[in-house]
Amino acid sequence: MYINFDALTPSQRYFAMVQSIVPRPIAWVLTSNAPNGEAQPSYNLAPFSFFTAVCSDPPLLMFSAGKKATGDEAGQVKDTCRNIQEHKQFVLHIASTDMLDAVNDSAATLNHGISEVEALGLKTVAFEGSELPRLANCAIAIACSLYRIDEIGNTPQAVIYGQINTLYVDDAIITPSEQRLIIDGKKLDPLARLGGNYYGNVGDLLIADRPK
Repeated sequence: MYINFDALTPSQRYFAMVQSIVPRPIAWVLTSNAPNGEAQPSYNLAPFSFFTAVCSDPPLLMFSAGKKATGDEAGQVKDTCRNIQEHKQFVLHIASTDMLDAVNDSAATLNHGISEVEALGLKTVAFEGSELPRLANCAIAIACSLYRIDEIGNTPQAVIYGQINTLYVDDAIITPSEQRLIIDGKKLDPLARLGGNYYGNVGDLLIADRPK
């Protein structure tokens, strides 16, 4: 089968892309809902699977966020993007497969200001080097400051670049090494996104030496 993207609607293109570009890592992003100067904390949490690392000098990652598709605020900027634009920082988590239900539930479209962290009963802890906390049950958390936001496409879509300031890795998933950080993929057991309602896990690890 050959699929001509010129003959598809934007919705059909989206579903063709998410079914075929797999597996995708999930950026589980925590941001502050609270307006600047407000003392009471409130945290938004949402998953994004259009996500990857892009540069190591400076250390940059990116994810993209569209508009709200449903609800009272349909067509408005997603809360994650809105919060990052205001506060210039976010904490990105790599969730393990045992967090599937929470990751999936946090994708629900809620009005701005409602905290998914509170609604899902998730615990946060202080994150050294970050004004924002991290989720207590995630083995990897990445504190980022906003590098830039590009708007692309006809919707448009926000491509959010974050500069990594601090990386947290649970000691339990680190393989000892004097040369560099080595994370045990099986112990991390990262959740991956497939098409439709499907998610995946790492499964068997395959090893191949890098050619010289």
